Amino acid sequence: MTFRDDADISSSTVRRSGSRRGLAIGGGGGIVAVIAVFLIAQFTGVDLSPLLGGGTTGGPAPEASELSECDTGADANASVDCRIAGAAVSLDDFWLAAAPQIGVDYRTPGARLFEQSIDTGCGGATSAVGPFYCPADETIYLDTGFYDELRTQFGAEGGPLAEMYVVAHEWGHHIQNLAGVLSSANLGDTGPASDAVRIELQADCFGGAWAGAASEGADALLEPITREQVAQALDAASVIGDDRIQEQTTGQVSPESWTHGSSEQRQRWFAIGFEQGVTACDTFSVSGAEL
Repeated sequence: MTFRDDADISSSTVRRSGSRRGLAIGGGGGIVAVIAVFLIAQFTGVDLSPLLGGGTTGGPAPEASELSECDTGADANASVDCRIAGAAVSLDDFWLAAAPQIGVDYRTPGARLFEQSIDTGCGGATSAVGPFYCPADETIYLDTGFYDELRTQFGAEGGPLAEMYVVAHEWGHHIQNLAGVLSSANLGDTGPASDAVRIELQADCFGGAWAGAASEGADALLEPITREQVAQALDAASVIGDDRIQEQTTGQVSPESWTHGSSEQRQRWFAIGFEQGVTACDTFSVSGAEL
């Protein structure tokens, strides 16, 4: 999936924050910090609760500079930073129309690119935790170096749609926050049919719904999606499945500890969203066997 060269992405909400070397990792106490730690762990497959400590528990996202070099689809096709900026514009357009279909009063999240470490409304974080969404400041945080890790550490194929799928997944967490899903879920629940897994699969489904609609219409920012690009997005979903990560890191699979879903689950719910749209993404209404 590539952008139309003349697409206008100058209205993107994505900002770039500078590096903060030596920042201590920490979040605040309370439910917001717990949610943040749960969400920032989604692509690493590890328990980040020991990283909670100091830091703030709320407040605005840190100041950051605009991506002034990102104006057109051609810029997005040439630069990963601009590609994220373009994805944000496309996702914002999509959710303005789609959110009312599931009863969500939509507002645009913030989005920050950073290197190494950053202060957030949920506390301090480093690149090691992967992309994450912070409910306290309603902002998505991403170090684009994560895409290299997807390929080198997790064995993903990569590709433009796979990169934008990561942003779309985090945008899905923002929709869940607006809908009250994050605050009502049992975040300590684990296992293949747990609330934790249902949250992640729903975000995958929301990402698939965006991908399925992003190139539709005469004013779409993106070129029509190809089968190869869909396969790359599904591959990205697969390599960050709990079973795949557990087998790679420990040599065994422990379904009772899953918090993000198996490779098969993540691929299937992305496909459900892609084919059926956001109204098919209610992972909380289906039985465990249907997940």
